[in-house]
Amino acid sequence: MQIGKTTEKAILIIKETAGYISKARMKLDAEGISYKEDQSLVTSIDVGSEERLASALQHLLPQSTVLAEEKHSSDPKTDFMWIIDPIDGTTNFVHNFPMYCISVALWHNGKIVMGIVYDIPGDECFWTHSESGLVYRNDRQVRVSQAKTLSESLLATGFPSSAFGRMDEYIEHFRYFMLHTHGIRRLGSAALDLAYVACGRLDGFFEYHLKPWDVAAGAYLVQKAGGTVTDFTGGNNYLYGGEMLASNNWIHREFLKRFG
Repeated sequence: MQIGKTTEKAILIIKETAGYISKARMKLDAEGISYKEDQSLVTSIDVGSEERLASALQHLLPQSTVLAEEKHSSDPKTDFMWIIDPIDGTTNFVHNFPMYCISVALWHNGKIVMGIVYDIPGDECFWTHSESGLVYRNDRQVRVSQAKTLSESLLATGFPSSAFGRMDEYIEHFRYFMLHTHGIRRLGSAALDLAYVACGRLDGFFEYHLKPWDVAAGAYLVQKAGGTVTDFTGGNNYLYGGEMLASNNWIHREFLKRFG
């Protein structure tokens, strides 16, 4: 497989899916919106776009499987597995708040080898693959920021729609970072948060109660752009472990101390 050519074709598929999502959004009404068991929102467009995206990507790589939020599950031991979220930021999407994206990663024999995050309203595509040492925003190379300390950093985080058992701990972290950084942003899309760390708009990101389809592509972008991604203990169980710290690398040790 030529990963570069496959990435180019995957981007075209993603942009076609984005066109479908944008057109369908104009017709979205209350009947197309429902709640999952955890009270998070889901729309008929989430389901429809996942089917379209999964089908097209599997056609691109016939031997591949798909891991996604709504209707697809897969064994991570498979040789090729697409990890996808057709609308990361569904609550934003429902409210027509323009911060939502398509997130696509390709897993091959235990490693992520492709990461693509496409900002639908902003028409920005962040992408990289294993044959490239670079990360791009559309056709322009990007890298993580050069902030050296938390005190000169801008962070992002997210709030879970359920699983509030760690809320007190989380609020303490939030309070500390409010007092000791340039500020905290809450975009409502973990994939975009990570893409923004990769391109230097943000210096760090932290969140818990995450799923692989939320973060697989974005985490790979951060790493390839020169940043660092760990779980809250500094380990590597961030993809399936449900918690993540991502940074420009310079601030990571100081960042991590808050969670030790």
